[in-house]
Amino acid sequence: MKNFWVRTVSAVVYVALFLGSIYSGKLLGNHLLGGIILTAFLLFVACGGTFEFFRIVGTQGASPCRPLGYAYTVLTLLALVCLSSFSGVNGYVLFGIGMTCLPIVFGLSAMVQLWNHSEQPFREAAYTVVPMFYIAIPLGLMPLLHESYNVLVMVLILVWMNDNGAYMGGSLFGKHKMWPRHSPGKTWEGTAIGVLITLLTAYFVGPLFNSGIVWYHWLVLGLICSVIDTLGDLVESMLKRSVGMKDSGTIMPGHGGFLDRFDSLLIATPFVFVYLTLFVQL
Repeated sequence: MKNFWVRTVSAVVYVALFLGSIYSGKLLGNHLLGGIILTAFLLFVACGGTFEFFRIVGTQGASPCRPLGYAYTVLTLLALVCLSSFSGVNGYVLFGIGMTCLPIVFGLSAMVQLWNHSEQPFREAAYTVVPMFYIAIPLGLMPLLHESYNVLVMVLILVWMNDNGAYMGGSLFGKHKMWPRHSPGKTWEGTAIGVLITLLTAYFVGPLFNSGIVWYHWLVLGLICSVIDTLGDLVESMLKRSVGMKDSGTIMPGHGGFLDRFDSLLIATPFVFVYLTLFVQL
């Protein structure tokens, strides 16, 4: 019972901070200040997630260039936030910029390994840039979703509904394990119930956040969030279990670390962004 209340209080604080940072501009009546607050919150999460990732791979003996990794994370997130303030920037522009920067980033990471004595320099170079793609880019896309269509909060709701629906459904009806190797608690029954609840939420609640997105787009977004949410959670579980860790960190009592709490959002956000860009013309 004590653990339940710890998890509940921790979750309430997390939700309050996240939603508070998203709506801070409206609450304070200052759009610029609200953007700064949201960016500061995302930077805090990005740096915390990067620290946890480096700690996880460090248990395998890897030694990525941490200063460079943190620099990639911070600069990438800030660049995306700044670009989101320009109305002419869309997904195609961001894709072009990303494809241009990718070889530069990896090349620089590889050159740094010339001064490192690691026996696996390209592994270290790869680990150096992973937080940039896994953490910084998804977080950096969130303000763009918020500014353009205000679907960011709806994405959060869809992910949370899928998580809670799958948990409750699995607890009540779960019999068949979905992926026992990486997540013994997940069941096919729970996953199906989570998907159903997410689709219903997308259909009925989505238009309340943005009536300009038609109902079938909301259904697709609900399906994306539910499926990618489940797979994202499995990916993070696979990463932790590969090094024998239960939680990525301890920043959130009862929930673990940044990666434990944001794993699904980090994976789902780019998929949502791409779909909106291609089919809703973000």
